[in-house]
Amino acid sequence: MTPYGSFTFFIILAVLLAPTAVLGLMGKRFHTYNMVITVVALGLIFASSLKQAAALSLFTVWQVILIQSYISYRKNSNSNGVFYGAVILSILPLVLSKLLPYFSDVNFIGFLGISYLTFKGTQLVMETRDGLIKKNPPLSRLLYFILFFPTISSGPIDRYRRFEKDMALEMPGEQYKLLLYEGINKIFRGFLYKYIIGYSINHYFIANLRFIAHSHLENHLYYMYAYSLYLFFDFAGYSAFAVGVSYIMGIKSPENFNKPFISRNIKDFWNRWHMSLSFWFRDYVYMRFVFWMTKKKWTKNRNLLSNLGYILLFLLMGVWHGLEMQYIIYGIYHAVLMVAYNSFEQLNKKHKWWPQNKWTNAISIVITFHFICFGFYIFSGQLFHKGA
Repeated sequence: MTPYGSFTFFIILAVLLAPTAVLGLMGKRFHTYNMVITVVALGLIFASSLKQAAALSLFTVWQVILIQSYISYRKNSNSNGVFYGAVILSILPLVLSKLLPYFSDVNFIGFLGISYLTFKGTQLVMETRDGLIKKNPPLSRLLYFILFFPTISSGPIDRYRRFEKDMALEMPGEQYKLLLYEGINKIFRGFLYKYIIGYSINHYFIANLRFIAHSHLENHLYYMYAYSLYLFFDFAGYSAFAVGVSYIMGIKSPENFNKPFISRNIKDFWNRWHMSLSFWFRDYVYMRFVFWMTKKKWTKNRNLLSNLGYILLFLLMGVWHGLEMQYIIYGIYHAVLMVAYNSFEQLNKKHKWWPQNKWTNAISIVITFHFICFGFYIFSGQLFHKGA
């Protein structure tokens, strides 16, 4: 059963979450019950594929042993080799799941949500290295964090320390009432985005482009803008469901979108689009790469250092989506945009070519929107489609 993919799923979800809401409104703790319904929900989600269920189980055991072993090790030692080894072992199942489909028809490692579960496990290892996590979390809490079902398939990606604070928070009934209201509101927004606006764009416009467009160029342009809007409303709708259900369960999972189409530049866009993913790559790839390069003193040019970090970040992000041509080109495209804007931003600080006012902001939004849409057009694969 696909999470948030049918009304049957929402009906089952409502039944499962009803006791959570009752307990919350009474001011009583409900996380133990939520752990139980997480197991039930995961059983429903993976019931149709025993192979994926087995892969999820083995992956979870792998990550838990790795995380707890590294936390225990880190209490007394701090070897670079052991840390790098732990990170490699953490991401190894994800790498294999991405590569296996290109060599075999059978992917016995991959399962729904493996990327987002990997990101959770890897950040635990990295934050342990940084001294932010000093002791092994209770096994039940660690499993609950990794397998938290509302966000399992496509995020948002939460951070353990933030998740743990929500778990430990004593919440009076009146406070939970507000959280419940916000959660339900987000779920209704998800229905509006995904099943009304997103569905309408895809079903009534994109699917009928051959009748709407009067030329080959029009077909390309209409598809580019329509697909960009569809992608936003479909994914933002899913994210609203995930965050809304999390709120009902007393966990304030991070938001994933913040009006991305009013971004003033490409940096601003990545602070608004799929935020939990872009912030994860920023904190655990870009910042660490820049720190490592600075420590090694490979270059003193900060602008060059930033640009190299952006190239690495977006190439990895592109490859993470897949090894198909459109994803790699999409990553390169955004790397070029970030390098170009970063260079422009540095020059503009000196020469003041582009002042900040309401008119330049409006023009910046329009320009950025078109660059973003072309990027999504690349991402869609339509540019490389033989019939395009």
